[in-house]
Amino acid sequence: MSTANPTDLTAWLGRQQQHSDIIEVGKARAFAATLDWRADRTDTLVAGGPLPWPWHWLYFLEYPVAARLAVDGHAKKGDFLPPVTLPRRMWAGSRLQFFDSLRIGDKARKVSTIQSIKQKRGSSGELVFVTVLHKLLAEREQAKECLVCTEEQDIVYRQMPSTTATPASKNPSSQHQLQGLKAQWSEVVTTSPVLLFRYSALTFNSHRIHYDRQYAIEQEGYQGLVVQGPLTASLLLDFAYQHLPDSRLSRFEFKGLKPATGHQLQLQGCMDEQDEQKVQLWALDEQGQLVMQAMATLKNLEESCFATN
Repeated sequence: MSTANPTDLTAWLGRQQQHSDIIEVGKARAFAATLDWRADRTDTLVAGGPLPWPWHWLYFLEYPVAARLAVDGHAKKGDFLPPVTLPRRMWAGSRLQFFDSLRIGDKARKVSTIQSIKQKRGSSGELVFVTVLHKLLAEREQAKECLVCTEEQDIVYRQMPSTTATPASKNPSSQHQLQGLKAQWSEVVTTSPVLLFRYSALTFNSHRIHYDRQYAIEQEGYQGLVVQGPLTASLLLDFAYQHLPDSRLSRFEFKGLKPATGHQLQLQGCMDEQDEQKVQLWALDEQGQLVMQAMATLKNLEESCFATN
């Protein structure tokens, strides 16, 4: 039996942890600067104003002491997350539903529960997927809490690549995965080491694949520094906001399909031909290969919801 087999990890199912935070404006403005927002957009980040989704990833962070870090820079496993023995760990995707906004200045709480642990086998070998359900609650009138968002987050653990493995070839299924989608909007973003460093700093993410090029290549087998999955997702949703500035958001989901390791990402998107409330979004690497696919679901303006920007 594999040491990563989820039958060994059933004690972690249902495990919970909580983090409280204040949605302070400084961190939001720092991320706006990281995304190179214009002044007129940054001016919306004021006390009482809505925090753009999914900027909640900048808050409710863990701050493990240096002694609790593994060689890859991540916190050691076995506290909240189960002690999966597979060494490589990535954020594979999320499914978010929004009920209200987080507001600048809010006192808020995130409750996280381990929802499932599943073992699979892929072309790269053994995989373990851990799904964590996050619930975000914000204080409102008379300190009563309001559920503002739920998020199902998928974390994937995998083996280190073989030292004899050949570099991955282009993914021939990219166009199939896009199912004939044609971009209405397109933008190229430079994913410089500075951008990756700033996002890692804002999210207190010390995973070395995002800033230690030698480690990323020699130890984990990547082609270079890896763009953070939630950064790519945030870029895609901000890209949609720019083209649909008056929209309101109900749901957002994304799935990482391939590590992004180049110097540029091409963000693309279009309105769904079958459903006018859905926006299809995707990101391509420098070789034109699909690295992430996402979908935003909009609310009708007359429905009760929040402004996204």
